[in-house]
Amino acid sequence: MQINTDPFKSCVSIGLRSSSSFVQVGFLSCKRAVVGIHSTRRRSLKSMSPRASVSSDPLLVQAARGEPVSRPPAWMMRQAGRYMAVYRKLAEKYPSFRERSEEIDLIVEISLQPWRAFRPDGVIIFSDILTPLPAFGVPFDIEEVKGPVIQSPIRSEEGLKTLHPIDLEKLHFVGESLKILRQEVGDRAAVLGFVGAPWTIATYIVEGGTTRTYTTIKRMCHTAPHVLKALLSHLSQSIAEYIIFQVNSGAQCIQIFDSWGGQLPPHVWEHWSKPYIEEIVSAVKKKCPQTPLVLYINGNGGLLERMRGIGVDVIGLDWTVDMADGRRRLGSHINVQGNVDPAYLFSPLPVLKNEIERVVKCAGQRGHILNLGHGVLVGTPEDAVAHFFDVARNLKYDTFFEEKSTEKLESVV
Repeated sequence: MQINTDPFKSCVSIGLRSSSSFVQVGFLSCKRAVVGIHSTRRRSLKSMSPRASVSSDPLLVQAARGEPVSRPPAWMMRQAGRYMAVYRKLAEKYPSFRERSEEIDLIVEISLQPWRAFRPDGVIIFSDILTPLPAFGVPFDIEEVKGPVIQSPIRSEEGLKTLHPIDLEKLHFVGESLKILRQEVGDRAAVLGFVGAPWTIATYIVEGGTTRTYTTIKRMCHTAPHVLKALLSHLSQSIAEYIIFQVNSGAQCIQIFDSWGGQLPPHVWEHWSKPYIEEIVSAVKKKCPQTPLVLYINGNGGLLERMRGIGVDVIGLDWTVDMADGRRRLGSHINVQGNVDPAYLFSPLPVLKNEIERVVKCAGQRGHILNLGHGVLVGTPEDAVAHFFDVARNLKYDTFFEEKSTEKLESVV
């Protein structure tokens, strides 16, 4: 075991098995009394408002750790992609998604497209949750219409024999891209990495690609549980190593996508997904204790209480969960991310602004990363994306919450 000396590397290198290593206000009937309370509330709120952290880390990283920040940092899931004209033009020249997501120059260029256009607080590497599969024995293709295709699904003990420890050398393009992104972005934003959760990755490996029913893997929970457990365990170890590799390459925050975890009944998710995410979180936190981990599950409204003890720093909420309700259910010690409905980006800009402000108000002044409740939709107007980030940049906690409190007071007079 050796300590990293690279300034990008915030973890200890490990020899894992890889071939490369209310304010409650009293209602007053007298307007004169209300005027007096306005100034009192201003002084009180200012003293309660979080002061900007002295940390040199990017704003998003500070918020992910629950540190006080001056405003909500903002990024968007799928902020790089088909809604951007520059991306579509590049995709015409390089029609293969695998090429776009596995060639270093293209990865960096696509990752930086939204950074140059909108200046989000997080720059996420352009990649895919299936990218690491060939590095541990699961080849796949991506077809234009069908999407991911795995020619040899793993559904038996025989299929498990194709798996091997993750070979991080085969993912060198991810590491090199993250290093370049850190250099390009500097301390002006956080560089984000991401992975798929074991259950979500397993759905593709077992089903042979995308599915709407998940019947094969759900049946496997009962007909071949030992095979599925072995697969999930292998995925847990490989994904943990892959996360540490990303952090060592420059990623400052990692999002874990259990995209299809919400397709399971809550008690089934707790048995077949949660333990394996916990294994990943435990392994990563031992080596990278200062790197925030975000867990996002699409359709997680029925899972929030079960997600609390999983060990991640931030839980992403989709738009079907009310932010205030999500905060209450998770508890004040859990930081949150989200959760503007992506469809609001098709609304008039003042409507979008009001929704952003509503979400921020419900989330509170600490431990919130502003995001969508899901990825940016194809056809989203770029001026709406720009407006989203402009609103976030101009929203200062001290004045915003004071103004909202004043509006509430005036509304009862």
